[in-house]
Amino acid sequence: MSETTEPDARTAAAATDSDRAVLRTDGVTKRFGGLTAVDDVDVEVQKGEIVGLIGPNGAGKSTLFNCITGTLSADEGRVYLQGQDVTDWPEYKIARAGLGRMFQETRIFGDMTVRKNLLLAAQEGGANVGSLLRRPDDTLIERTEELLDYVDLGGLAETRAGRLSFGQQKLIEFAMELMAEPDLLLMDEPAGGINPSMLENLIEYIRTANEDEEATIFLIEHNMDFVMEIADRIYVLAHGERIAEGTPEEIQNDQRVLNAYLGRE
Repeated sequence: MSETTEPDARTAAAATDSDRAVLRTDGVTKRFGGLTAVDDVDVEVQKGEIVGLIGPNGAGKSTLFNCITGTLSADEGRVYLQGQDVTDWPEYKIARAGLGRMFQETRIFGDMTVRKNLLLAAQEGGANVGSLLRRPDDTLIERTEELLDYVDLGGLAETRAGRLSFGQQKLIEFAMELMAEPDLLLMDEPAGGINPSMLENLIEYIRTANEDEEATIFLIEHNMDFVMEIADRIYVLAHGERIAEGTPEEIQNDQRVLNAYLGRE
């Protein structure tokens, strides 16, 4: 009897893990004319994980992100956020349901102060007239100061955000996303354009957010040292297909990955 119940128990446990995943995609496919950019891709991110997504240029990474966020509509497959099917939802509704996203190019309010950027990120409705005029409550003010200090920008709180370096602007955007407290944060090439010293700081900031605030993060990255150092698990795409999934060590020793992504035999 145990031979039949043990596989069933394992199957049930796996199903339960999938149901509890913060993010799950089931067979997501996206085509552009005759090109299949994402081909039947399944990914899963559990609460508290940092998961990487790597692959050569044109592998379909950003397209998959766009299907997850609602920027693009998948031609096939489903997207689940906290177990809820959000496949056909508009982008703004998915964001309000708890999905945050950082882009390759920063999306901040350059003419506003660093502090104001964070306050706007936390107020319902975002950057509209009401949120600009409404005085934030003491809890939001305290949270803003904590996050500014956390990313070492406290001394620049009253500086116009657009005057800061690209790396500092990425830190502003990261703090803005933490202000909004998303269930899942998608980060598109967070290491891109950042100098080495600030990159080490960013690694520490992300780790601390993950450990202390239980931030769940799914990131695209071309900097292999960065993603191997920070990710708990990594998915690999090539030609739109998922070719591997595993720990950083497993991915570095996967011959399919070495062939398709690193160009080694």
